[in-house]
Amino acid sequence: MNLPDGLLDAGWTVMAWVCFVPLALFAARRAAWRVLVEPARLNAFLAMVVALILLWHLQAGVKPGLSLHLLGATVFTLCFGWALAFIGLCLVLVGVGLNGFSGWQAFAANALLLAGVGVAASHALHRLVDRWLPRHLFVFIFGKGFFASALTVLAVGVASCLLLALAGTYDSAYLLAEYLPFFVLLGFSEAWLSGMMATLLAVYRPELLADFDDAQLLGRK
Repeated sequence: MNLPDGLLDAGWTVMAWVCFVPLALFAARRAAWRVLVEPARLNAFLAMVVALILLWHLQAGVKPGLSLHLLGATVFTLCFGWALAFIGLCLVLVGVGLNGFSGWQAFAANALLLAGVGVAASHALHRLVDRWLPRHLFVFIFGKGFFASALTVLAVGVASCLLLALAGTYDSAYLLAEYLPFFVLLGFSEAWLSGMMATLLAVYRPELLADFDDAQLLGRK
């Protein structure tokens, strides 16, 4: 995660930008901008961006591009839907780049991995929970908050390893042995943090959740 400039060759960098630009435009068109008119939702959006900028600075790694940090994509998706979550995570990446922790040439590749894969995995898992599991508060917390966030981090790890292996940056055997397993451990940390946030928001501030039906989950009329 957080690939530096020059790690991928020009071909992969251009391909990343070609994929990122239409996806960003599509997300901007589908985003529910009207929710940010509400001061509480706007403050929550900006606070989440700032908090994730700080969290993404707390990263560990031994080689270029092989860093690890918390993601936050699942909670962002729960609060604002996939489109605003994608845009918000891209803003987080801009903040990280301004502080020199991420390259601008590699911005598109990082955005596709962290925001694209992260939000897509979270959104898909949330829809699976809606379809196959009962509508219940604990299902919401553990299914959409806890387990979805852990699997999302693992999905980002698999996508990162696949990209680095296909680009010839690192040997696939090295990535599978020395990098990918750490995403399992990171997934537990992400799961606890996201599960805690989902619990607090569901109980105390359900109006801040775009994916939370107060009447169905808590039985209120």
